[in-house]
Amino acid sequence: MAHVPQRFFDALAVRTWCGLSLSALGRAREEIDAINVYPVADGDTGTNLYLTVESAAAAVEAVFAGHELDAGPPGAGPSAARADGPSPVEAGGPSLAEAVGAMAHGALIGARGNSGTILAQLLRGMAQVLTERSDSAHTDGAGLRLALRNAAESARQAVAHPVEGTVLTVASAAADAGEAAEGDCAEVARAAYEGARAALAATPGQLSVLERAGVVDAGGHGLVTVLGALVETFTGRTPGPSAPVTVHARVEPHPEGGPDAGAGLTPGDGPHAHPAPAGAVPAGECGPANGDHDDPAFEVIYLLEADDAAVARLRQRLDALGDSLVVVGGDGLWNVHVHVDDAGAAVEAGVEAGRPYRIRITHFGHADARAAGAERAPREPRRRAVVAVVPGEGLAGLYAEAGATPVLARPGEPPASGELVQAVRRAHAREVVLLPNDAELRHTAAAAAEQARTEGVRVALIPTRSAVQGIAALAVHEPGRRFDEDVVAMTSAAGATRYAEVVVAERQSWTTAGICQAGDVLGLIDGDVAVIGADVTEVAATVLDRMLSAGGELVTLVLGDEAPGTVTEHLEARVREAYLAVDTVVHRGGRQGALLLVGVE
Repeated sequence: MAHVPQRFFDALAVRTWCGLSLSALGRAREEIDAINVYPVADGDTGTNLYLTVESAAAAVEAVFAGHELDAGPPGAGPSAARADGPSPVEAGGPSLAEAVGAMAHGALIGARGNSGTILAQLLRGMAQVLTERSDSAHTDGAGLRLALRNAAESARQAVAHPVEGTVLTVASAAADAGEAAEGDCAEVARAAYEGARAALAATPGQLSVLERAGVVDAGGHGLVTVLGALVETFTGRTPGPSAPVTVHARVEPHPEGGPDAGAGLTPGDGPHAHPAPAGAVPAGECGPANGDHDDPAFEVIYLLEADDAAVARLRQRLDALGDSLVVVGGDGLWNVHVHVDDAGAAVEAGVEAGRPYRIRITHFGHADARAAGAERAPREPRRRAVVAVVPGEGLAGLYAEAGATPVLARPGEPPASGELVQAVRRAHAREVVLLPNDAELRHTAAAAAEQARTEGVRVALIPTRSAVQGIAALAVHEPGRRFDEDVVAMTSAAGATRYAEVVVAERQSWTTAGICQAGDVLGLIDGDVAVIGADVTEVAATVLDRMLSAGGELVTLVLGDEAPGTVTEHLEARVREAYLAVDTVVHRGGRQGALLLVGVE
């Protein structure tokens, strides 16, 4: 839909820019995914950028919606503002500071992947400049130039080890070109866009992994797309054709020809076809310093509430654990992204620094973990993967270390089917076993499985009702055997595992064990309330006795953060003393909602 060009960068321009960026990334998403060979060839850069901007746009729309509630009669709100008429703030809408602040915050909390996290910091860097004069209704070309420069510099500062030939290079080139431009916002935006296009076209000459694949940097391509939307915001016209910055040899994200499938690709005649500099080593936008390093197997991302001093210490610790470290944000809220071998240690570092949440852990796979330094095109999909919904950070790390792709479900925040589909895509496998680990998520998981099947992925849904059943299923998972045999074995293991949980009642309620009051400790076995008491340890012991009365060989205990630390010691001692030949395994679940999860096999 055509829109009225904006003369100044005001709140309405921010809203327009977010909407146009989202549309443009939606159109370019598959192409950007397809050229994603760096820092890890996981084929999701376009999707991650789209989801990041989607979160930013939603935050801006929420700010406008709040103002429009009191906007008066139709036509008086900011949606009716003209380029030469009153600004949104003059018409009762949000200020520029409110709009860009919402955009930056939305991108921060919704950032996905390496490039999405860096884009969030670029937007935050712009917002820092544009909110300095909170009473200003708009800014001009000079203000936009300053915003672009601060965006590029703050993004570099957020990256532990910046590398040229990435989105950081493209952002710096955009800022340089914008500074050299004179005139209004349209002229500055156009210059920044053209500078970014030229820098993007040159990225294969800076990174040999791009040159070998015959592609430009995927994150940089996404930034050029966003800057093109900025030009359209101020001119009303989509900038020129994107051919000079797109690839001449498209790299498919799911090659079927094995490690040498991309050997016949040629970069073409474009400006990015120059040979890589001697000694050039792919290292990731913030990756390892040499190509001989075996790249980590996990991507860990989480939001973190922490102060500046704690985050400074966290940066040092995570930098020692892995690479591709990007920490963005400020004012007490941060988005942390890192590639590591020990996902649990990365999460624990966040717990020590503050309060991590919305934790996402992705297993890259053994073959593709070295994709950034490998002499080949984007990796072939794994044969098989496991995607599992887990209720706590500790379990997320446990599942990830076992090779699964975990989807964190916070209490009261169950994942949507779209999140499960994204997890299946991140797993990057031809066959996927899906473990919902919650009876209430079965229909959501089924919808996700159906969607994944339409994309050519073979999916089996095992109706696990608890994370302890998922642990049992994962313990017998063998990717080397036939898919059907593996699914049957995992289903049998899950079905043979009785599950229980100990929780605190939130309100008075009728249960199968009688009436409970708010604050009572409840013991649920196989989903039904079986015990009501006042002491966590006593209730847990009663639950365990009832479960073991029917027999069992292995007890799994998953302790939540709010449970007494002595409860597992008491239960372990009870099992040793009262039940011969029964083993006990204890895991830390983190903020999992339940005080204790119990599994008996």
